[in-house]
Amino acid sequence: MKRIIFIIISILIILSPGLRADEGMWLLPLLEKLNIGTMTEMGLTLTAEDIYSVNNSSLKDAIVIFGGGCTGEIVSDKGLLLTNHHCGYGSIQSHSTTEHDYLEDGFWAGSLEEELPNPRLSVTFLIRLEDVTAEVTEALGDLGPEERQVKFREVNEQISSRETEGTHYTATVRPFFGSNQFFVLVYEVYRDVRLVGAPPSSIGKFGHDTDNWMWPRHTGDFSVFRVYMSPDGKPAEYSPDNVPYKPKHYLPVSIKGFDKGDFAMIMGYPGGTQRYMTSYEIDEIQQIQHPNRIKIRGARQEIIWADMMADEKVRIQYASKYSGSSNYWKFSIGQSQGLERLKIKEKKLKQEQEFTNWVAGDPERKTNYGNALELIKTAVEARADQTHVIQYLQECFLRGSEIISFATQAQSLYEALEGDDREKITDEAEGLRRAAGRFFPDYNAPTDRKVIKVMVKMFMEDIKPEYQPGYLKDVRGKYKGNYDKFVDVMFDKSVFADETRLNAFLDNPSKKVLDKDPSFQAAVSINSLYRDLQQQVMPYAIQLAQGSKKYIAGIMEMHPEKTFYPDANFTMRLTYGKVNDYYPRDAVHYSHTTTLTGVMEKEDPENYEFIVDPKLKELYKSKDFGRYGEDGKMIVCFTTDNDITGGNSGSPVINGNGELIGLAFDGNWEAMSGDIVFEPELQRCINVDIRYVLFIMDKFAGATNLIDEMMIVE
Repeated sequence: MKRIIFIIISILIILSPGLRADEGMWLLPLLEKLNIGTMTEMGLTLTAEDIYSVNNSSLKDAIVIFGGGCTGEIVSDKGLLLTNHHCGYGSIQSHSTTEHDYLEDGFWAGSLEEELPNPRLSVTFLIRLEDVTAEVTEALGDLGPEERQVKFREVNEQISSRETEGTHYTATVRPFFGSNQFFVLVYEVYRDVRLVGAPPSSIGKFGHDTDNWMWPRHTGDFSVFRVYMSPDGKPAEYSPDNVPYKPKHYLPVSIKGFDKGDFAMIMGYPGGTQRYMTSYEIDEIQQIQHPNRIKIRGARQEIIWADMMADEKVRIQYASKYSGSSNYWKFSIGQSQGLERLKIKEKKLKQEQEFTNWVAGDPERKTNYGNALELIKTAVEARADQTHVIQYLQECFLRGSEIISFATQAQSLYEALEGDDREKITDEAEGLRRAAGRFFPDYNAPTDRKVIKVMVKMFMEDIKPEYQPGYLKDVRGKYKGNYDKFVDVMFDKSVFADETRLNAFLDNPSKKVLDKDPSFQAAVSINSLYRDLQQQVMPYAIQLAQGSKKYIAGIMEMHPEKTFYPDANFTMRLTYGKVNDYYPRDAVHYSHTTTLTGVMEKEDPENYEFIVDPKLKELYKSKDFGRYGEDGKMIVCFTTDNDITGGNSGSPVINGNGELIGLAFDGNWEAMSGDIVFEPELQRCINVDIRYVLFIMDKFAGATNLIDEMMIVE
């Protein structure tokens, strides 16, 4: 093991001239050794210390985890924050009603007092990260797979406690390179984050599902928030006494523009890539995961969309849910097609054969890596049936059936009732009442009823009887296969279908009621099967991790001339490249920018996805672009060849001087396989131009108070 670690560390101090500069999601502490020279040659004027420093303010201090899955950046000395519209969508939706529809009309706070709090929203700043590979590796020693998991949790707790002792910080140890390397990451979390501004969806989501993952793009995908702190400068829960956050660093905003070929870097939190994935795992994705997700979500979304279009209240209630579901649904379609079109499996098979031949050439390699691919292959194949059922349980019920998912939260109350623990019963009942207060405002039982009828039917038809939860026996027996009647009885009798009915139950909760409640019994049955299946696949997951660890270490030893970067895992990374166009297919060229003219060309008053606001049309006709236009045009979006993925949404696109020039918000359809294999000629990051963001704030919304807060570089 020590030899493997030595090899990895040795590789990390070698810069490969053959590696394309625009490929890679780099850990910030490695920039000085690995990348800063190349970045300087491409146009960067900053030092590695300017980008990442523990002791001084740096660019990393302006970048945050926004919520639980996006990136944001601080752009003023008063904690003003920019992220994508689709990242802020849930918060915007939570404040929207039929009387004040901020999704459709937009929202702009004219003062600090008008900014809207978001109780469940937080932002997280990275304080530092440190390599703890030697410490973790020594602690794990030669333990077996299961013992390693237990020991790793202990070591994680020890290191995290040590690194945060005497502070309000949090910390965690994360594995990299298939658990061949480990870093501890220390964070600071702020929980008072308020909505400041958002354009209407006709701008922030222009193109909706049709344009999602597509270029050319014309979407003003941004929203504005503000971070607050306690009067003494510490993170705090929401309080009217809190004051705007004073950042260690904030990004200047450039309206100077850019040219094709200009340097561009992106800092943020990419969620996950699988660049070391094998052909066996690609088969699993293509044969199980993508087809299942496409089929199940497609059916569910069709029902929800119809109800959204028929009722304004339902449209607001389900806007965020639908958007979140459809985004990854379309991603699965695009990635599936991309894997086939670009013959990714064939590329992986070639790499695996080269690896096999290399291993066979040396006895020590055979000892270290000889069974790596076989471990992966047998694990993937052995878990196929369970993987299929687990995904159906998740998509059809645990995510897809709201009443069943919500009823799951009553499990702790049921256990308290079983034990007749009066204090715990009271606590759990009140907790469930609070959960109901969050659940029902965005819930429409008639919609959920329609969805579950389709989900139950699909599950029963597509899953073998031996893998079906026990409660579905009633459908086959008592209800003689009548899915609709079964679901109707569930909704008519369950206390979880109606907030008033549920609150009446919580006033005097009883085990007897839950024993007879069809939604709760369905939830118990589904979760029991789900846990059983998870236990069944656990040995295969451990085996797969063993094989992957060996395979990645072997690949790195096999190519000592290359500089490797770890797969994304929602830790802060930097990717650098340039503003760039591309050729998606033969004889077709896509420019690196789009303009407001394209918005007008796409306008369709009869199509919800392509409605254009009258005021935006007026500004276009008069060419009233202010200082944000360029040669009489208003640039909307642009593409760079940065290496990004999900989680980078909202990430700042930064020029060579450390100034903000745009917000990353999407990838392109032609390179949807990019999480698995980077395609340098095709893969592009789609960004909204910061000048369009400022134009919408200033000329469209009149939010000049926000413009005045920023450091504008002209």
